Amino acid sequence: MEISIDLLLCDAVDFPGETYSVSVLKVGYCLPQTDGTFRADGTVTLITGPRTVLVDTGGAWDRDFLLASLRERGLEPADVELVVGTHGHSDHIGNLGLFPTAVTIVGHDVSRGDTYRPNGLAGGHAYVVDEHVIPSPGHTGQDVSVQVRGTSAGTVLVAGDLFECCSDEGSWQHLSMNTAVQEVSRQEALRTADVIIPGHGLPFRISSLERRQGGTDVMPSPLVDWCENQEPSLIQDYLT
Repeated sequence: MEISIDLLLCDAVDFPGETYSVSVLKVGYCLPQTDGTFRADGTVTLITGPRTVLVDTGGAWDRDFLLASLRERGLEPADVELVVGTHGHSDHIGNLGLFPTAVTIVGHDVSRGDTYRPNGLAGGHAYVVDEHVIPSPGHTGQDVSVQVRGTSAGTVLVAGDLFECCSDEGSWQHLSMNTAVQEVSRQEALRTADVIIPGHGLPFRISSLERRQGGTDVMPSPLVDWCENQEPSLIQDYLT
């Protein structure tokens, strides 16, 4: 099924809420290079409210950027109470060491320091810390997403690489450990979220018609094509 997605503008990366607000600190990217390699970094998202939550930390090369971004918001690493790695790839969890006092969720592991906590993520159950950490496997065997309700845009899903970007149909399958399982996870995300923050691109909105119809085939937008094919520094300059 081919459907269109009502895309958010490039600078719509903050979603205030009465209880929790969501801010994209860095838009992830994946850029093929002429020598057959590719440059990639994961989206970094901050959730603020009664607790301070960081979803994905970017690669180790993002250390200075991440510290500066937090300090611009009056935060130090010790202020972050929960760090969620949507999956275990290096461009998403490269800075976990900056947050030794936080509760950390990576895949199905929930820990603080060397103490691991029982949870139901492996059984398909959400881990609730005010907001919901939801199993969303497929890209790897233990992906999770973070669901934030009640923002100005409705329910925001910080999805990691469940969605590479808004126009990833035909490409996400090549990066998936289990395409059938990931398709189920994607359908559930489209059914329940108003906005999805993907692992390597800009946030995008899901219309009520798309939620009723399901499907993940996306008609690309020139605006998103522009953003997703620019050097990361140009996109970040535009956002700031």
